Order: sequence, then C-alpha cells, then structure tokens
Amino acid sequence: MGKSPEQEHPKKAFGWAARDSSGVLSPFKFSRRETGEKDVTFKVLYCGICHSDLHTIKSEWGITTYPLVPGHEIVGTVTEVGNKVQKFKVGDKVGVGCLVGSCQSCDNCSKNLENYCPKMIQTYGSKYHDGTMTHGGYSDIMVADENFIVRIPDKLPLDGAAPLLCAGITTYSPLRLHGLDKPGMHIGVVGLGGLGHAAVKFAKAFGVKVTVISTSPNKKEEAINRLKADSFLVSREQDQMQAAMGTMDGIIDTVSAVHALLPLLGLLKSNGKLVMVGLPEKPFELPIFPLVAGGKIVAGSCIGGLKETQEMIDFAGKHNITADIEVIPIDYLNTAMERLAKADVRYRFVIDIGNTLKSAA
Repeated sequence: MGKSPEQEHPKKAFGWAARDSSGVLSPFKFSRRETGEKDVTFKVLYCGICHSDLHTIKSEWGITTYPLVPGHEIVGTVTEVGNKVQKFKVGDKVGVGCLVGSCQSCDNCSKNLENYCPKMIQTYGSKYHDGTMTHGGYSDIMVADENFIVRIPDKLPLDGAAPLLCAGITTYSPLRLHGLDKPGMHIGVVGLGGLGHAAVKFAKAFGVKVTVISTSPNKKEEAINRLKADSFLVSREQDQMQAAMGTMDGIIDTVSAVHALLPLLGLLKSNGKLVMVGLPEKPFELPIFPLVAGGKIVAGSCIGGLKETQEMIDFAGKHNITADIEVIPIDYLNTAMERLAKADVRYRFVIDIGNTLKSAA
C-alpha cells in the first residue's frame, strides 16, 4: 500500500480535489515536496479555471487518476527559493502554467518546445520524476522547478494575468509560430470564449485585422465594441460567409465542439492556415479538395514552451493585456464548474485562493 497524498512529501498543503468521475470538488489535505535546490515555492493567490479542468475532473478524456487537484493557471508570490535558483527571489510575482517538467534532453526540449516533449509532465494529474502525482493550483502553495516558473510583470494584475498561462499562450503561440502576427494581415477567430477573447486581444496588439466567427449573433456587440474586433461573422449565415470567402490569411479555431471545417477553409486565401487549438471529443471530417486546390494548411497547436510563455506574458505586460474574468471564492467552485459546462462565463473564472481558501486545521 502506497503512502496517502498527505504523507508523500514533508510540506503540508491544502486544496480542493475531485475524488471520482462525478467531478465534485471538496477540501483535500495533501503534501508538496520540500523546496529543492532548483525549486521555487510560492503562495498561491489566484488560479484560473480552464475548460480542460472540467474535462479532467469528470474523466471525460478517460485518463484521470483520483484524487485530483486541478488548476494550471496559477499565480502568486515567492516564499522560498532553493540555493541554486538564479532567476527568482522571495517576494517575486510568479506563475505556473500547464507544465511542471520535461526530460530537458530531447530535440523538442533543446528547441524550447517542452510542451511537445514526449516526457512532458503536466501540472496536475501526471507522474512527477519522483513517481508521485502532480497536483495543481486549486491549493494554498505550489512548488516547481525554476525552469517551469514564469515571472509576472509588475504592471499586470495577478487575477487577470492567471488565465494567460493557458488561454493566453494557447492563442499567442500559433499567431507567432505561423506568422499570423504581422500588421495588416487579416485573421479569423472562431469562437468567443476563454481562448477566443484572448486570441482577439493578442492579434489586435500585433496590429492584425480580426474577424470573429461565431454561431451566436448576440456576441457581435461584445466582439466589436469591447474587444475591438474589426468585423463579425455569424457562421450560420450563408450570405455573410460567402461575402468573406478568400479574405483571411489565417484562422485560429478555439471551439471544442465538432463543427464543419469546409466553410472555414473557404474563408482562407490561397496558402492560408487554419490552426486548431480547441479539443473536440470526436474526430473531424477534413475535406481535402479545398486544401489541395487552395494550397491551404490545417495545423494544430498546444500551449507553448517556457521561453515563449515568458515572452507572451512580457508582451501582455507591455500592451496591458489581461483576461476578462469573474473572480470567485473557493466555495463557489462546483457552481462555477456547472456554469462553465453551460458556457455561462465571460470569459474565465478565477479563484481567489489567497482570500477564500482557508487552510485545514
């Protein structure tokens, strides 16, 4: 019989965890490792709620190990650093995103693409190097290797910065990687949720013309007036879609439900790129004729490496980019998950860990 999560490590920790596929979260005592020589320990102040947290606590991808403390949009202040830590000091504002480890030796790691390392260790629900399970940011403290910590610029509010560690890098990375960050370009953003609204903000900061593509006409005012998108297409309106055919250099598709790709491919110019960042549960049908006839590309993108994540958060600091959030107390967590399942949030829930997570006596 192995040790309980509470006994695995010396440092007591407290958070909220799911115990089974009901996905119900409740208070949970566990433990973190002591601060190693290259580790940074920080007090968690805020943690964003990502849609993948919801999928994972309910084991909808079939890979969940319980008990599970979710959360990979984690920010706070450093309380302790190891004696070989060079980048951080006590009091620094820091964050941890989706990764806490990788092999550090493969081809991907050598290119700062730890997010594609075959041995990438996720912030929660993964086995760490020492064989114990990783637990995320719905908790009071976090311990991570300094190479997987990012510095949060002083001018960014911590609550609004937290979701950038997943939603931000997930949309920033494909814009940069696929060259869709050049002023004067025209890109489409499919879906105006947690990812989509971040994509609009980053694209506009790059000087790119942005069209939001949505099934919901009622999101038009929000997209144009508040997020400053240049135009809005209702994807169910054939005449609107027809009028925009062949006008876009690229499209970032953030939607995690199965939907038709053919109309989106039609919006692209020749050699245009459709980049998928949502994670639908079922396979898509991919029409090949328009790809071949237009020299078009369908690509995928998954978060970003640590160097790029730091670049993204620094860019956000320079351009005052934060996520649009609803801050909640920890005891609202299960209600927030129910609302998230119905897409009833604009655009990201963030848990006020520092003020509402009361440690277990």
